[in-house]
Amino acid sequence: MGSEKSTDQNDIQEQSVDAEESLIGEVVDEAVVSEATEEINLTVELETAKAAASENWDKLLLAKAEVENIRRRTQKDIEKAHRFSIEKFAKDMLPVVDSLEMGLAATSDSEVDITALKEGMELTYKQLISSLEKSGVVQVNPEGEAFSPELHQAISVVPSPDHAPNTVMQVFQKGYTLNGRLLRPAMVIVTPSEPSASTKKIDKQA
Repeated sequence: MGSEKSTDQNDIQEQSVDAEESLIGEVVDEAVVSEATEEINLTVELETAKAAASENWDKLLLAKAEVENIRRRTQKDIEKAHRFSIEKFAKDMLPVVDSLEMGLAATSDSEVDITALKEGMELTYKQLISSLEKSGVVQVNPEGEAFSPELHQAISVVPSPDHAPNTVMQVFQKGYTLNGRLLRPAMVIVTPSEPSASTKKIDKQA
């Protein structure tokens, strides 16, 4: 009887050990599977990251090359603009040169028609002024206008009963502007800002 109980206890212990070993085996298997799965996932993520990094690097190189191409094209355009910036102005000047050459050739004739020569010079002058205006150069000829220190330079102040105060009564040398920027002020003779005593006296007598 005692022997049978001992045998049963041994069987129970063996079954318990087997169950524990089986449980441990299952836990170990699950851990191995989990670790393997995690390793696979990490590998996939790493490969995905490498692919994205490679793609971004290619995009960066492409963008860098495009920027360099734009810089080179811009530099060439700037150099070309500097070299040929006066091309249009030079072309506009050629007819003026032609007219001057024709005028000079006419003066070699012993029987020069002064009237025709004067007309030719006036035409050449108009061509020159027109060509300058096309390039943004505008003549400043302020005779009879109010004196402007931004555009005019007074070389003398002369009272005049025929002109209002601070008025340009004579232009000694014309001025020029380039696209609104002063190249050279007009040299002018102006009347005083206030009429002189003698001018007032003349006005009263009149």
